[in-house]
Amino acid sequence: MVLVVGAGPTGLSLAYDLVRRGVPVRIIDRQEQFTTASRAKAGVQPRTLEVFDDFGIIDRLLAAGTQRLPFRRLLRDQLISEVVPYEDKSPLPDAPYRRMLYIRQNDVEQILRDLLSEVGCEVERSTTLTEFTQTDTSVIATLDGPAGTEKAEFDYLVGCDGGGSTVRKQLGIKFQGFTDESQKLYVGDVEVDGLPDDAWYQWYDLERGLLLLCPLSGSRSWQIQASPSVAPDGTLPPPSLEALQEAVDRISGMPIKLSNPTWLSVTRKNVRMAESLRSGRALIAGDAAHVHPVAGALGANTGVQDAYNLGWKLARVIKDGADQSLLDTYQEERLPIAEWTLRTSCSSADKIAEAVISGTGGAEKGLTEETNQLGLNYRDSSLSWNLAERAADDSPAVRAGDRAPDSPGPDGTRLFDVFRGPHATLLGMGASCREALARVESAGVAGLRTLDVQERPPAYGYTEDTLVLVRPDGYVGLVTTAEDSTGVLRYLDFLQGPHAAAGRD
Repeated sequence: MVLVVGAGPTGLSLAYDLVRRGVPVRIIDRQEQFTTASRAKAGVQPRTLEVFDDFGIIDRLLAAGTQRLPFRRLLRDQLISEVVPYEDKSPLPDAPYRRMLYIRQNDVEQILRDLLSEVGCEVERSTTLTEFTQTDTSVIATLDGPAGTEKAEFDYLVGCDGGGSTVRKQLGIKFQGFTDESQKLYVGDVEVDGLPDDAWYQWYDLERGLLLLCPLSGSRSWQIQASPSVAPDGTLPPPSLEALQEAVDRISGMPIKLSNPTWLSVTRKNVRMAESLRSGRALIAGDAAHVHPVAGALGANTGVQDAYNLGWKLARVIKDGADQSLLDTYQEERLPIAEWTLRTSCSSADKIAEAVISGTGGAEKGLTEETNQLGLNYRDSSLSWNLAERAADDSPAVRAGDRAPDSPGPDGTRLFDVFRGPHATLLGMGASCREALARVESAGVAGLRTLDVQERPPAYGYTEDTLVLVRPDGYVGLVTTAEDSTGVLRYLDFLQGPHAAAGRD
């Protein structure tokens, strides 16, 4: 059994991914009531939409949000510009999701909680992890909950408990980086009168401050972000409806009235990353492992993808008897992504600031082709084996470690339909792969689906018939020649045993 600490998007995604793989889970959260705060409101990126497609909840999410939100920039009451990010990014055969989904984080969490409940797992509210110890075979955790204090034993513990992570602190993992206390913003959920709810309104006034008003799909609420007025003694007044209204009046100069605040907070620029993601049988993911500016809308997305990377590996160790060293590849693959996320979000913030100062744009400058996360890869991972002749670095051919593209089949199905579920998938791309597929099938490998693709999909870029093994998290683990069933079986055997990079090239 795995103990998941924290029931945000990261913890919920991990819990579901484990349960669907047959691993028992307890997921706890210290909150008595589930939050209704929008928090990280501004976007589920395309790669995370692919994760949720695999979970089978993509239709629920798309119905609860919107993929078209104009960014309307103003100076006082004068319209300066209006743009719709990603409007030209229509679906492609290899990438059905190319636009960000604007949806409240609490709606994402509710959809994930419903999904988890459907497989028989409920979040234990008002339950706190107070301490834990480890042995060679288990984690013993002390939990305080509505029924009192208990000690419980688990195979593994995963801290998805936010930037102030109890798990990370008890493990003694350094959280390196900085916090800039000089850049603070009020943030909250309020109702707004005086504006149509058809756009995200943005004021970047170099004299008066910043004001962002974003309508929240499926709700009467808007999220507000605003520069506060510092008190005469230099202190920052606590966030309140009155303080937010003062900011709206000061910056917009428009007859906009706020009411019914349901969540108020203060944000600051915080850029930190854990030095490691695992200590024995305890691991961390999401904001417990990395925090960064909101620019680029990468936060919750990176956490969900942490969980997606870790879930299948934990399941192989617990349920299928794989060696614990497989878990080292979680850190091997995800720490570089965390570094990329911090670097990219800071770069996005700089691009926004440059555009504001020059008067050429606003928040849309932080949303780029890179921030949709479809290009992230694990090419340098010990789990990425290119046994066929390597393609040139400038070749469009998919390599081991890359995201596995979608592709339509002649019967109307897509490769994503085949990938969907907890299994790995071996693709035989071309007629000469059939004998190798049959040999692998006859080996009776559990948790593996094979597919004779017959035609080589253009999105993969292969000029010769090729075997491609797609990991359970939708990344290519192995690329090899059409007849190399031995290489496929060696790779699958590698996943079960001690892990090292030797023999993968």
